[in-house]
Amino acid sequence: MKTKFFNLALAAVVMFAVAGCGSKPETNEKPVAESSAKKVVDTSTVGSISGTVTLDGKPVPAKPINMSAEPYCQKEHPKPVVPPEVVVDDKGDLSNVVVFVKDGLGDYTFDTPKEPVVLNQKGCMYDPHIIALMTGQTFEVKNDDQTTHNIHPMPKDNREWNKSQPPGATPIDDTFGRAENAIPVKCNVHPWMKSYIFVFKNPYYAISKDGKFELKDLPPGTYTIEAWHEKYGVSDQTVTIGAKESKPVNFTFKVAGASAD
Repeated sequence: MKTKFFNLALAAVVMFAVAGCGSKPETNEKPVAESSAKKVVDTSTVGSISGTVTLDGKPVPAKPINMSAEPYCQKEHPKPVVPPEVVVDDKGDLSNVVVFVKDGLGDYTFDTPKEPVVLNQKGCMYDPHIIALMTGQTFEVKNDDQTTHNIHPMPKDNREWNKSQPPGATPIDDTFGRAENAIPVKCNVHPWMKSYIFVFKNPYYAISKDGKFELKDLPPGTYTIEAWHEKYGVSDQTVTIGAKESKPVNFTFKVAGASAD
């Protein structure tokens, strides 16, 4: 009888202890959930950074692309085509420079854009020459030509892939899961076709056009802004913006700093 009473008492103690232990995770989980809450940008305080990118010096003229190996491609261009590596006007305004926030955003989180970023294959050239998108955003490739192309991104931190796309084929959709700069893209069918892809975790990037760029809706803070060009390298500047403040940031690349082919 004593043994039975002891066993019942012991069982009650164990049940009470288990119930007590079971309640602890419920209490402890709350701070974890709070600490993992997203830090979003307060749109009432955002500012912007804008400016120009110029080239100091006259670039070496590029050699026209030889498309004679593909009669269709050659026919699409009555005039010679030069590689779009250095696109600069008479005033020295430099296009195709990627300007982005390199550092300073901390733990802000951002939604992935729903609209795709499109890379066209037209006239046996990639258009645009430089593209930028966010992690997880759809990367769409179209073939507007009457010849077969293939799209071959060659990343270091993302998955490499290589897909053929004949005339009239449906667009190729893919995504990049990790941030990565200057992913080279080539067409194994037409070796002169080259492009670059930039993948960011935030929306603060721009590609200069006629030398101009703008980074909108930045929260107040101190940032490292980087400008990248495929021939002339990178240039960094640090800038601090306050609430609702707009600041100019200008970059100049020198021809003498061009990297060798």
